[in-house]
Amino acid sequence: MGKYTCHVCGYSDLDEAPWEGNIPTHNICDCCGVEFGYEDCKEENVEKFRCKWINNGCIWFNKELKPDDWDYEKQLENINYKIKKNGTTK
Repeated sequence: MGKYTCHVCGYSDLDEAPWEGNIPTHNICDCCGVEFGYEDCKEENVEKFRCKWINNGCIWFNKELKPDDWDYEKQLENINYKIKKNGTTK
């Protein structure tokens, strides 16, 4: 089974694809907690969920899977997303 990347937070160790073509899997990202097909149906919803997750401190949904050396900024690079130096997103 291959690994997949969350398009919201960049977590690249998902066991199943977030979407299969145009069909959401309704799986939940272990890192940010987004439910694929519910909170990510539109690009503006993806951005809103991502910003809320970041502004709330990037809290892991499944805390047991959080790596000890985890770096959210490095993870966001998986989706080409950068945090501005003043702390705002995008």
